[in-house]
Amino acid sequence: MEIGKVPTEVLKEIIFSNITHHRQEVLIRPGIGEDCGVVDFGDFVCVLSSDPITGAVNAIGSLAVHISCNDVASNGVEPLGIMMTILAPKGTTKEDLKRVMMDANEAATSINVEIIGGHTEITDAVNRMVITTTAIGKQLKHKMVATKGARVGDSVIMTKHAGLEGVSIIASDLFDQLKKQLDESVLKSAIDFSKDISVVKEGVLAGGLGIVTGMHDVTEGGILGALWELAEASGLGILVQEKAIPIRQETSDICNLLNINPLRLISSGVMVMTVSSENKDTLFNTFKEAGIEATEVATITEKDRSIVKNGLVVPLDAPDVDELYKVI
Repeated sequence: MEIGKVPTEVLKEIIFSNITHHRQEVLIRPGIGEDCGVVDFGDFVCVLSSDPITGAVNAIGSLAVHISCNDVASNGVEPLGIMMTILAPKGTTKEDLKRVMMDANEAATSINVEIIGGHTEITDAVNRMVITTTAIGKQLKHKMVATKGARVGDSVIMTKHAGLEGVSIIASDLFDQLKKQLDESVLKSAIDFSKDISVVKEGVLAGGLGIVTGMHDVTEGGILGALWELAEASGLGILVQEKAIPIRQETSDICNLLNINPLRLISSGVMVMTVSSENKDTLFNTFKEAGIEATEVATITEKDRSIVKNGLVVPLDAPDVDELYKVI
C-alpha cells in the first residue's frame, strides 16, 4: 500500500468491518468523514478524536495539538484537554524533546487546552519523531454536530484557503531547496500560514449558532477530499465549483513549482460546513464579525459527486494519497 491515509475502500473493507462490538453509550462511531467519536454522558456528551503527525519535521509539537483539537471543533465544541504520545528515534536529545513540548504548550495555551497526559518514549521502531494526540471535549447533547448531517440543497462553506497546512510544511521543511527558485518572502509568508492552523474558533462559533447541519475539518486529501468525505458521510452527492475555492498566491507559486495540486494538499486550518440557503447569511455575517474568511464552494445534491472544472462538470474523485507525500 502507498504512504498516507488508508484509502476509503480499505477502511470500509478491513478497518470498519472488524469493529463489530457496540455499546449503547456510543452515539457516533467510526465512519468515512466522521472526525470524532461521541460518548453519551447523560445531558452531556464526551467528544474524542485521535490523530498522528507523520508528514512534518518542523513545528510538529504545535501541529500535533491543533490537528486533534480541530477534529473536536468540527463537532461544534471547544476542546478542553489533550493526551500526547511521543515516539522519538534513537539519538533524540533532551533539547529536541524540549522544543517539541514548548511548541505544544504554546499551541495548547493559544486555544485554552490543557495537556493532561500521554507517554514519551525513545524507540528504534521509528526513524523520525511521531506524535499522536487525542483531544477531548464536553458538549451538551442537544448541540451535537456531526459530519453526516448534510441535507440536499445545503450550501457548503469553507473557511480560509486551500492547502494552508501543506504549503506551510513544505515551505518550512524545504526552505533551503525552494529559496533557490522562489523569493524568500514568499516562503516566509507561506510558513506563517501555520498561525491559522486552528479551526477551534470557527467550529465553536458555528456550533453555537445551531444552524450548521454538518462540519468536517480538512486534513489529508485536501479540500476536494474533504468535500467528497462530507458527501460520503451523509450518503449524498455534491457539486463543487472549483473556481470558487480560494487559493493564496504563495500556495500557487509553491505548488506550481513542485507540480502538485493545492486542492489535494493537506489543509488543517480549513473547515467545511453545510448550512441551508436560508441560514447561510447568518453564518457568513457571524464569521465576518469574527474576522474569519469564509467562501461558498459547493452545494449538496441527491447523489452525484461532481466538480465544475473549466466550465465542464466532471466526477469528483474520492481522496487518494495526499500531495504532500510527493515532496516530503
